[in-house]
Amino acid sequence: MIANVLRACERWILDFALPPRCAACGVVVQDVHSFCVDCWGQIDFLGETGCGVCGLPLEATEATTCGICLAKPPRIARTRAAVAYGDLTRGLAIRLKYGRKVAVARTMARYMGPLVANGDNPVLIPVPLHRTRLWMRGFNQSALVARELSRRLKLRTEPLALKRVKRTPALKGMSALQRRKTVSGAFLVRDKAAVAGKTVILIDDVLTMRANAATRGRCES
Repeated sequence: MIANVLRACERWILDFALPPRCAACGVVVQDVHSFCVDCWGQIDFLGETGCGVCGLPLEATEATTCGICLAKPPRIARTRAAVAYGDLTRGLAIRLKYGRKVAVARTMARYMGPLVANGDNPVLIPVPLHRTRLWMRGFNQSALVARELSRRLKLRTEPLALKRVKRTPALKGMSALQRRKTVSGAFLVRDKAAVAGKTVILIDDVLTMRANAATRGRCES
């Protein structure tokens, strides 16, 4: 009882000295890792809408699977993006990757968490960076998001299970075929024991959906 009171007082003092701020614009808000009313209205939260396989938004239809996934089912069982890629969400990704605002990873994890389907014996695996890019940036933003998701969801994460053996250019603007060719052979399973018999949940900060992009949590089995 006393411990709970002390924690509540500590939280009050901290909020008074350093009030939580909107993750996008910086104005004071009620809760940490959240958005103000104005910024919230600019974000397109995707949730569980869209194609049940690839997550592509479906409009004016009762179908649950898009035509492309029906014609050629992907190897990935399920893909989900938390929000659509727009000016505001793009700014968040840039601040995390290039502005070194690592606290943005917690904001991303907060909204990605509800979309993670645990499956059988799940493990969170961040998409790795090539060693040269990791050296220049100093951290892997996807690993930071995966760590926060692990903490929130009580799921195990294996940040070193995959290795990027080939440096690739940005995929934005490429067709699906061009992207497949670009990333072909770029990744290697470093630790097969870490993924054997498990539901692998790949975590990345941005997902390129054909011609579009979205901040994402990507699930694969």
